[in-house]
Amino acid sequence: MSRTRVVEPWLAGPLEHFVSESGARLTLILTPAGQVLAQHGFTRAVDVMSAAALASGIAASTGELARLLEGGAFRALSHESQRHGVFLSRFASPRGPLLALVVYGYESSIGLVQLFFEELVTDLAAAAPAAPPRAPVLAADFERELNESLATLFR
Repeated sequence: MSRTRVVEPWLAGPLEHFVSESGARLTLILTPAGQVLAQHGFTRAVDVMSAAALASGIAASTGELARLLEGGAFRALSHESQRHGVFLSRFASPRGPLLALVVYGYESSIGLVQLFFEELVTDLAAAAPAAPPRAPVLAADFERELNESLATLFR
């Protein structure tokens, strides 16, 4: 049984390939606003939503820090401990800017994650359908859509 769940089917193949090659334990693909489009390895919805909110907040705060420093935007961040590493990166896609949050263990490395992350970005660009028309930032039925996305991710 696959531990990968997606809201949009075009994300499944590239994400599963990335996870198998990089050795990632947990992975999220999300919008900068924190909307989860795909996940791998999480077992509880509350963990997915917490990680998505934190990733979105970290990306926003580092973007603001870069603006204050009058420098270019930070593209990726990584942190390592003795047992785990975390990689967070913003990337462009045909569907707009996205974020990837990857947690990996001692059996992988930041180098492997970065190498296969570049491949993931390329694979997602090739797999993405044409962008739909822009919707309002928070649609009137946001809560219903969020619940449907969570239900899809955890069926």
